[in-house]
Amino acid sequence: MKWWPVIQKIISEYADEPMPDHVREDPFRVLIGCILSQRTKDETTDAAYRRLFSRFSGPEDLARANPAEIEKLIYPVGFYRNKAKTIVKAARYILEEFGGTVPDRFDDLIKIPGIGRKCANIVLAYAFGKPAIPVDTHVFRVAKRLGIVPKGAKPEDVENALMRIVPQDQWVKVNHALVRFGRAVCRPVGPRCDECPLKEVCDYARKEQTGA
Repeated sequence: MKWWPVIQKIISEYADEPMPDHVREDPFRVLIGCILSQRTKDETTDAAYRRLFSRFSGPEDLARANPAEIEKLIYPVGFYRNKAKTIVKAARYILEEFGGTVPDRFDDLIKIPGIGRKCANIVLAYAFGKPAIPVDTHVFRVAKRLGIVPKGAKPEDVENALMRIVPQDQWVKVNHALVRFGRAVCRPVGPRCDECPLKEVCDYARKEQTGA
């Protein structure tokens, strides 16, 4: 199966939809927005993000912040108490190790507290416009359902598979497009397989139709 035309179709239909607030701005804010967004809906993340940055402006402020104050600002994001502490640690680390400037290298980003592979790639793609493919739960689900990766695959396997399939100049569009597609059509519960334009090539849709 040649998967690029399939991914290209999703990109063409969904990549131009509006971006969440927390991935539109400078690298530090995108990084903090990614910490906030984990296991949290975009609407909740964006509201918390706006409250946080109406009070704090950057790493210098947040490095000195009381986590209890941050908790109040970011509630009700998931794990808000842990995230408040992580935000302070991340700000301090960026100040101490990088002089207050978020690095634009993957290996440096993943050293920052609270930043794993997905968030590092989000910062690279959205804040720096560098070729990267962040794999969150939506991207992971869509890739597995389509059959791009086999059962038992891990997020890094999905990332590597998509990097092989998609031309590098399109990598920055993949996450946003697949997330939007995953929310609108390939939903975690009640996927709209009957309406999906990809149902003829989708492993999950074929199994649903045949009951296999």
